[in-house]
Amino acid sequence: MSESEAPSSPPRIEEDDVLVYEWVVGNGSGHVDAAASDLGLTADRVAAALGRLGDLGLIRSDPSDPGGVRAVDPDAAGAKLTAPLRASIRRQEEQLNQVHQSLDRMRARFLDHVPGGQDGTVVAIPTLEEVRAALNRASAECQYEVVSSQPGGSGRVPEAMQEALGRDQALLSRGIRMRTLYHHTARFNGPSQAYVAAATSLGAEYRTAHELFGRLIIFDQKLAYLPEKSGSWGAVEIREPTIVSYLYEIFEQTWIRATPFSDAAQDGLERVAKEIHQTIVDLLAAGLKDESIARRLGMSLRTLRRHVADIMDTLGADSRFQAGVLAARTRLAREPSAQSPDNT
Repeated sequence: MSESEAPSSPPRIEEDDVLVYEWVVGNGSGHVDAAASDLGLTADRVAAALGRLGDLGLIRSDPSDPGGVRAVDPDAAGAKLTAPLRASIRRQEEQLNQVHQSLDRMRARFLDHVPGGQDGTVVAIPTLEEVRAALNRASAECQYEVVSSQPGGSGRVPEAMQEALGRDQALLSRGIRMRTLYHHTARFNGPSQAYVAAATSLGAEYRTAHELFGRLIIFDQKLAYLPEKSGSWGAVEIREPTIVSYLYEIFEQTWIRATPFSDAAQDGLERVAKEIHQTIVDLLAAGLKDESIARRLGMSLRTLRRHVADIMDTLGADSRFQAGVLAARTRLAREPSAQSPDNT
């Protein structure tokens, strides 16, 4: 095999190969029959192992002993064995650099002619692939801070969160400050707890609130992303300074009132659990439907209905409507000055 030809698959060393190689090393030199006798293997198995070891360059013929073999230092064999792979990697890196150079030329023209590449603009990004590309580009160009609001708390996929942790680690390693808001319900989700613990150890900051204003990401107080209104996987990229500043102020106000995300074993879970329960009572008394309450609190409809059932049992109510009336009458709900019915 020439240096320019990479093997079709990585070499594989069998257990017999290890035993035979060790025997050759220990004996200095050897023959098939002697190895088979000492190791309790058939001559065919020893011959096959010697063949594989020879292909890997780990043994060679012994010039002083016709038919015998000697062991070769694995480091010496490895240099020859990996040379084709290294050559292949170099070629692929060169090709990758060429692709990046071509894309960089196109990217400059793209950003020069689309509204989203200019300050003072608002532009829709229609597809998930383009949203990811935009977010990756914004992350790479970020200089000092990323803030985000990530509603939800249940149904977090561990694989997706692991991928997100890799992206966050890249930002944090550059000294970028990261602050993220979650719903209180994230505290009771195992993958979320593990993700926050890992990212916090790298320097990220997390807080939770019983209600959030929606999904939002802001880079350097200059560039914001909101989800597209239709509920698709698209997004809206905002560079208009007044709008971005307004969105950032909304984040800051919520951040100040939010609760630092603590470990599940620490004090605080009971308090936020009570806050979630009280908020459900408030919204129930205000006349919101289950779907609206679940969406506002970032929990599944099934979980929300379990909470509602517990509240109805506590109040002795026979229906959701009666529970809302009783909650208001008995003042279990706070003053609903900040609440408004939502019958959507």
